[in-house]
Amino acid sequence: MTEREFAKGGSERDSAEDLALPTASASDLDVTDLLDAIDLVLEENAEEFVKGFVQKGGQ
Repeated sequence: MTEREFAKGGSERDSAEDLALPTASASDLDVTDLLDAIDLVLEENAEEFVKGFVQKGGQ
């Protein structure tokens, strides 16, 4: 227990009960789907994927 919690009379149990657990939103799921799709591409042909992002001749 921190000094601040001790001074106000709170306990670790009281603070833990007040904390809300994060939930997954629709945008989090979209990001997960996108990352999964990238993983599939990289598993199949990582070299070709990376070559698409390499600059050539000062572009």
